[in-house]
Amino acid sequence: MTEHKKIALVTGASRGIGKAIAAKLARQDIDVVVGTATNEQGASAISQSFQDQGLNVVGKVLNIGDPASVTALLSAIKTEYGMSPAILVNNAGVTRDNIMLRMKDDEWHDVINVNLNGTFYVTRACLKDMVKARWGRIISISSVVSRAGNPGQANYAASKGAIEAFTTTLAKEVASRGITVNAIAPGYIKTDMTEAMNDKQREMMLAAIPMKRRGEPEEIAEVAAFIASDAASYLTGQLLHVNGGMY
Repeated sequence: MTEHKKIALVTGASRGIGKAIAAKLARQDIDVVVGTATNEQGASAISQSFQDQGLNVVGKVLNIGDPASVTALLSAIKTEYGMSPAILVNNAGVTRDNIMLRMKDDEWHDVINVNLNGTFYVTRACLKDMVKARWGRIISISSVVSRAGNPGQANYAASKGAIEAFTTTLAKEVASRGITVNAIAPGYIKTDMTEAMNDKQREMMLAAIPMKRRGEPEEIAEVAAFIASDAASYLTGQLLHVNGGMY
């Protein structure tokens, strides 16, 4: 596949881990990186931010929980570039934290629909052309919470645990077609979510991490770039923990 042009699709690329992955892929041998946001303002910000760095990352709008929106985006990419994504990074996700006794139906369903159903919709839409090309990389971003647990995040943990099961199963379905399917489970990374923690929460978090620091989004991006490369051609069905020794 190295002699052919490639498109990468990174969902949720407006900030944090998704933005770092999009930047890293754009610095590799990827011709076009499409990063998604939930609205036009976010998509324009993605394009402008990366253009200022001289990187070929294009922002597009995607409602990841809506199959019609996913289909429309993939059709637009194919029309605009003449090919479909060969690399997919399922990064978009939401949290709606609450303890189980107080969790509302919409808090549960919103998280499952975006994190799990959205991963299914986008992966299914990209998979057909990957099978035809007999090459593809599917990378889904999970979380340490899926294994270690975290009070108030039963919905989030359930969605990420399901993504891991999805990953191992899909990997077996498409391995013979030259497509690898893997997941990354970040620990506590320096993102908007962890920036919002108070001092007590941050102290408790750091106490659980042997390296005594949060990870950087770029450290997750490095792992994703390796999985997306030809060097990782024999790696599939795996969950890679990147958490400073926390789990």
